Amino acid sequence: MSKKNVMIVTGEASGDLHGANLVRALQAKGDDITFCGMGGPELESLGVDILFDAARVAVVGIVEVFAHLKDILSAQSILKKRLVSDPPDLLIIIDLPDFNLILAKKAKRLGIPVFYYIAPQVWAWRSGRVRTIKKRVDKLGVILPFEEDFFKERGLDAEYVGHPLLDTAHVSLTKDEFFTKYEIDAGQNCIGLLPGSRKNEINTLLPRFLEAALLLEEKQGNPNALVFLIPQASTISRRDLDEAGLKLYEDRLSIRVIGDDRYNMMSVCDGAVAASGTVTLELAIMGVPMVVVYRLAGITYRLAKLLVKLDHFSLVNLIAGKTAVPELLQDEVTAVNIARELQNLIANQPLRKKTLEDLAEVRRRLGDKGASEKAAEVVIKLLESDRT
Repeated sequence: MSKKNVMIVTGEASGDLHGANLVRALQAKGDDITFCGMGGPELESLGVDILFDAARVAVVGIVEVFAHLKDILSAQSILKKRLVSDPPDLLIIIDLPDFNLILAKKAKRLGIPVFYYIAPQVWAWRSGRVRTIKKRVDKLGVILPFEEDFFKERGLDAEYVGHPLLDTAHVSLTKDEFFTKYEIDAGQNCIGLLPGSRKNEINTLLPRFLEAALLLEEKQGNPNALVFLIPQASTISRRDLDEAGLKLYEDRLSIRVIGDDRYNMMSVCDGAVAASGTVTLELAIMGVPMVVVYRLAGITYRLAKLLVKLDHFSLVNLIAGKTAVPELLQDEVTAVNIARELQNLIANQPLRKKTLEDLAEVRRRLGDKGASEKAAEVVIKLLESDRT
């Protein structure tokens, strides 16, 4: 295969990670592909020419989008100009549907093939986007087993490649090693507080999580019983965490902020509260009982209620097909509710046992490892085919 150029575009931290694993798999096949696009530190570390920082457009919700509209429009302009001035041989888009489908439209007009890796969950809401995807995307790489049939039945070229988290969610430290590294006593229980990787999520959820942590500790009757672990996403600074309330609780709770040891951190958690999203599947893979929360701006939430008709909103419960883990939505996301649900998952042994069994089933349903490698094979085939 002659020298090829690929543009890869992704948004939040998880997309940056999955995109980086795909690039790594492609680089392992040879050095005949160069990359540019939008992403974060993971993609940049592999030599991808980052044209725009993805953290500046990583938002969810209508109100939130308006607050970042200038950055979103700027990113679109920069990426579209590159499509014209130096057309890539392939555009790879990862998640971020509202942004990426606009870019895909421009690519199709220029005759640039489009590979959508980690397709939007149109089976859950806004199913009308299927028609848009069909017009603008040449190939879909889907990560949930049922998605392949869903898209194929609607006339799209979809291929199930497996879930990329199965390639990345692995542990490198034993529990004892982790405890030693972060100065945690052997008798303490660890509770994960995972408020998300976007700044607006941190500002909304972290204060509630910290207040819930205080209530949960009070229930234990022992000030040294619990340690609270907070992962720091690559898109979030320590200052962001401090300004969202962390600084106010550092002297009141035993807290550790974890950077590079994300999966090691999850593996030692006895329970966790997490913002709805990819992180809930990471916790499921690690077998961590969790409370899943979701809170949006009022206008966004009211619109979502009209568009989304599902019994569950968390990926864990959607894949399980039942309530495997408790969910708290919008006004239910209070410190009291979070503390109560966490206490149940920790202390109610029959409930805990059933939750762990359900999480093991979710892990089984995600399929086998090798998503990045399989997606890379799809990319190579697209690059080797004649360009239309």
